[in-house]
Amino acid sequence: MKLYGLKTCDTCRKALKSLPDAVFVDVRKEGVPEEIMKQASAQFPDKLLNTRSTTWRELSAEERERPQPELLAAYPSLMKRPLIEADGQLYLGWTAEVKTALGVG
Repeated sequence: MKLYGLKTCDTCRKALKSLPDAVFVDVRKEGVPEEIMKQASAQFPDKLLNTRSTTWRELSAEERERPQPELLAAYPSLMKRPLIEADGQLYLGWTAEVKTALGVG
């Protein structure tokens, strides 16, 4: 199981604490593998980009028009977090549904 996120993100830290076997991948330092990003973009087309973030608000209208994969490559902190890969399945966020699906109380 891999957890893609930011080490400074409180939600990512909570998820990591609940998933002690997960391998943490800091998206700022290591990025997200291309195949995982493609799968996530297809599975969560309208949810992968965090449009409520400070980073998003600081982008110009032109930058916001860029394709999602380009934006996420240029600004990793725009990704909704955490993105969890477990047994070939992807989960986005740390919601009650995600916790249930991963068997966490």
